[in-house]
Amino acid sequence: MFAREVTVNLKPNSQAMFTQTLEKEIIPLLRKANGFQDEITFFAHDGTEAVGISLWDKKENAETYNSGTYPKVLNTLNRMVEGTPRVRTYEVSNSTWHKIGVQTPS
Repeated sequence: MFAREVTVNLKPNSQAMFTQTLEKEIIPLLRKANGFQDEITFFAHDGTEAVGISLWDKKENAETYNSGTYPKVLNTLNRMVEGTPRVRTYEVSNSTWHKIGVQTPS
């Protein structure tokens, strides 16, 4: 499993619009993407920053999304986001939800 972490600085008072846009526009796009597994979004307590973590079955599918659909997502979020989002990628080593982890001998 592969993860993309996207961190954005939100414009003032845009948290509600950001959440609504994710639900109505971004998550439906993600669900159509090959290999998409899950999206988890967090907000800083003061609402000035959001972090989204998307989980993918494999790196190649996340990269296809990044080069194809992600620019459209950025355009959609432009009215709520200040500056350039930071994207980081990871190999997932553990997930209790997805039952991923090191297998221990019986």
